[in-house]
Amino acid sequence: MNNFNNDRRRFIKGAAATVALTTLASSGMGFMFAPDKTYRVALIGTGWYGKSDLFKLIQVAPVEVVALCDVDKNQLSEAGKMVSQRQKSGKTPQLYSDYRKMLAENPLDIVLIGTPDHWHALTAIESMKAGAHVYVQKPISVDVIEGEAMVAAARKYNRVVQVGTQRRSTPHLIDAKKNIVDAGLLGKVSHVEMCCYYHMRNNGNPATQPVPDFLDYEMYAGPAPKLPYVGLPHRGGWRSRMEYGNGIVGDMCIHMFDATRWMLGLGWPKKVSSTGGIYVNKGTRSNISDTQSALFEYDDLNCIWQHRTWGTASDPDFPWSFKIYGDKGTLQADVYKYNFIPDGKGEKIHKDAVYEKEKYPEDLTEPGIEIHTAPATRGHMLNFLNAIETKSRPVADIEEGHISTASCILANLSMQTGRPAVYDPKKRIVVGDPEMTALLKRSYRGPWQHPEPNKV
Repeated sequence: MNNFNNDRRRFIKGAAATVALTTLASSGMGFMFAPDKTYRVALIGTGWYGKSDLFKLIQVAPVEVVALCDVDKNQLSEAGKMVSQRQKSGKTPQLYSDYRKMLAENPLDIVLIGTPDHWHALTAIESMKAGAHVYVQKPISVDVIEGEAMVAAARKYNRVVQVGTQRRSTPHLIDAKKNIVDAGLLGKVSHVEMCCYYHMRNNGNPATQPVPDFLDYEMYAGPAPKLPYVGLPHRGGWRSRMEYGNGIVGDMCIHMFDATRWMLGLGWPKKVSSTGGIYVNKGTRSNISDTQSALFEYDDLNCIWQHRTWGTASDPDFPWSFKIYGDKGTLQADVYKYNFIPDGKGEKIHKDAVYEKEKYPEDLTEPGIEIHTAPATRGHMLNFLNAIETKSRPVADIEEGHISTASCILANLSMQTGRPAVYDPKKRIVVGDPEMTALLKRSYRGPWQHPEPNKV
């Protein structure tokens, strides 16, 4: 494996790969060689997780961040300073408020997208058209047809698109898949439980305010409804509005459902149904459910989701998690750890998340970092780069991200209509339900045009 330089940001640090990379490589998912180029990179959406993703890419690959884009001038300027301190060249990227201008003026190898959900589809598709490979945060879209268009664009323009469902690159979960699930320790699996009991819903009721001059609120809303301005929507604010996201099912269930599908090799569910609503936290501006159950059905297997943004967790040790039940044992897993509990004789197995604080001390000073997931994101970036270099599909390919995203959107539509959804991905319809089929594509606010799978 070649080294590029002797500083902390060389392609793979030290004489050997990190624990995360070693684990990925042993699973056939690692980045096994260094590229002979420096990637030209841009980030659209410079908020919390957008910057976090970018910093992990800088840590593991030879990149030059040439451009940043955001509708918040203050956030954008701060991101520019942080990137200049992080990247090897020390240069401050060019700063843009409109991603279209950024794409037109800069030849790019990679675009990272960390915007709110309602901007994922348009920015990703235009980035692909401009010739860039894309790393897009989950959920990939706010409606199902957006997701279909993103898959179509990736295939048409032959671009690698990695979705930020990094549980697929989480070291201890890779270990669980290999040594528990694939090794047959669970036996026949016929039941999965997934949950989130975090009190993460924004339950405030702020008054309408003037839009600050540093925020382009018209561009922020873009194709989505332009809601009354009630304060900066960054990080938590937009996640509590269905106009800009997909609720807690789209935010948190997608991670656990996607991890379950990856673990068990599952594709599209045969049927999706859901019930729930705002049962407790009434009278706020948030319109996402505070209580919701969803059922994703497969042959001889049910995957069940439950979230509550109030009360206590049913299992305090696993408040956001998935549990896979087999006739020989149970796998309990989250972002911090996993437990294997055999049914009858046999030894319990426990593994904790990998931390890399000594190898990447800059993690300790990154604002808002989820330090327990940093190795997973670094591994996810390496897998993304490997796919680019080998012209292959990454572990969280856009199609996999679409299946997980669309299934969560279908759960929300089922809750909304009171009927189960049977989605046909070939015909792009909800079978026998024209009303729900019409809901697969949301209306766009002019002048933005909704992307179509056959017209990207």
